[in-house]
Amino acid sequence: MHAACLFLWAGCNGTHRMSPATARLVCFSLFGALLAASGCYKVPVTGRAAVNMVSDEAVIQKSEEAFADMKKKYPVTRNRAYQDRVQRIGERLAKVAFWDVAAANWEFVVFEAPDQINAFAMAGGKVGVFTGLFKIVHNDDQLASVLAHEIAHVAAKHVNERLSQAMAIQGGGLIVSGVMSTTGAGALTSNAVLEAYGLSTGIGATGFDRKKEKEADHIGLIYMARAGYNPEEAPKVIENLEQANAGRATPPAFLSTHPSYPERILQMIDLMPKALEVYRQGGQKQVPQLVK
Repeated sequence: MHAACLFLWAGCNGTHRMSPATARLVCFSLFGALLAASGCYKVPVTGRAAVNMVSDEAVIQKSEEAFADMKKKYPVTRNRAYQDRVQRIGERLAKVAFWDVAAANWEFVVFEAPDQINAFAMAGGKVGVFTGLFKIVHNDDQLASVLAHEIAHVAAKHVNERLSQAMAIQGGGLIVSGVMSTTGAGALTSNAVLEAYGLSTGIGATGFDRKKEKEADHIGLIYMARAGYNPEEAPKVIENLEQANAGRATPPAFLSTHPSYPERILQMIDLMPKALEVYRQGGQKQVPQLVK
């Protein structure tokens, strides 16, 4: 562990002669400085500066393990039309995210879960869709908007950022569930990664915080436009989701992990001129060709 982190760890645990309150203040101040000084990256499309204090390789490895476990625990759909549709659209989106998603071995799986209107994506290019999603996506453009949103979470390294924030909150040495260290695959567990994705309690993903969900909407809108899918269909998916959830108790926007429906739609409307410009420029013409 870095010398400063050793000092922080000792101070936070009371081995240096300082009050607990002072130790915590010094701990968070110095650790915040460490975060600011190293492990920064720029989020694609939005350009936001973010912090990543965990190993990309470790997150990818454990994400792949967690995805493999999900395929053992939950039934994969036998509906070939669903699977082929997700595969075809997912591959087009993966091409436009080529430069933003490191070391991706793309895999698209549709899980048989009619009550789950949801999808997710993991580091390493692992994408899951629940059959309930097809209740609200009525064409390829709408399905592309959901897949692009989930792929955007991976491109933005939102799970890495969540793990890094958990390290800071717990004093610089803990990731999730008492897991120590900042490097190496051995420092992470599949369950810790699932917890960071919001999937630790089952297949109903809870999502990231509201700012990251809005950022994924932004990035996803541009990705779908680059891939040749009409971005004007993205707000319609939110409208469809709102209708599907009509009558269900939902928390106020400030308590929800996702932004409110109107909030997401308004942001998409604001971003639409840029997305349509990208879409009209030809979308897939800019896609890099992969050599197999």
